[in-house]
Amino acid sequence: MKSTIRLRMSAHDAHYGGNLVDGARMLQLFGDVATELLILNDGDEGLFKAYDMVEFCAPVFAGDYIEATGEITHVGKTSRKMTFEARKVIAPRPDINDSACDVLPEPVVVCRASGTCVVPLDKQRNNK
Repeated sequence: MKSTIRLRMSAHDAHYGGNLVDGARMLQLFGDVATELLILNDGDEGLFKAYDMVEFCAPVFAGDYIEATGEITHVGKTSRKMTFEARKVIAPRPDINDSACDVLPEPVVVCRASGTCVVPLDKQRNNK
């Protein structure tokens, strides 16, 4: 089972000089993807237990469009193992003008992660 969300990083997301977005913002997106996956799989939001791997691969800036995807890779009794990837798909072009953007010919992977979520047995509605 897979899930994807896409959104634009805003000036509010920029945390550092040069409009650089904090890497934790990608983890927040992965949390949203995980929540959707758990709702689709179990009928409940569940809880994110832990990340076992996080890799930041490229910078993200205000104005970038990020597509975050996730997939359930293993279903246990209450645990759900997941993998995530965030890709930059559109980037602003301030060198052209203040509203120019390019759709990237190839998405740029900006972050990868894997982790475990838990849905208590009494909360699982879709697996009974």
